[in-house]
Amino acid sequence: MLSALTASPKFLSAAIPLQIFPPLFDRYVASGGHHFGLHVDNAVRGDRLTGQRIRTDLLVTLFLSEPDEYDGGELVVEDLYGSHEIKLAAGDLVLYPASSLHLVTPVTRGMRVASFFRLQSMVRDVHARSLIFDLDTSIQALVERLGRDDPETVKLTGIYHNLIRYWAEV
Repeated sequence: MLSALTASPKFLSAAIPLQIFPPLFDRYVASGGHHFGLHVDNAVRGDRLTGQRIRTDLLVTLFLSEPDEYDGGELVVEDLYGSHEIKLAAGDLVLYPASSLHLVTPVTRGMRVASFFRLQSMVRDVHARSLIFDLDTSIQALVERLGRDDPETVKLTGIYHNLIRYWAEV
């Protein structure tokens, strides 16, 4: 699962991962009305087995059940723009700041299975990470249109790498 994820250019561009905490799995079933209340994850997580400790900058929820297999079970993430209910197809994931308030609504029918994990980004600041992602997305679009050797594409690529160099913690 992590190999597939780290092979995704879009994920790497958005997360700029330094360390990825081992994935965990959850299963919410209707018979128990399983849910997870509003919370913010711990800022630092440790793994007793490996001794690994990371600052949790980002959270990932990978949906493993199809949306029509259960009712409820939406991931709700709150940010400056309000609450966002997320219920994606099996195999799709959402990446969001670990500083976000979030919850999972009660499952009222069926079973919701998901994997979730935390990661430490090389770029701690959420706004800097967002700017870098937007810049990288624009560069990739320009590469498609103009080619990698276009002088402006080369210049923007240099700016991208210099911003990473400026903000990255490794």
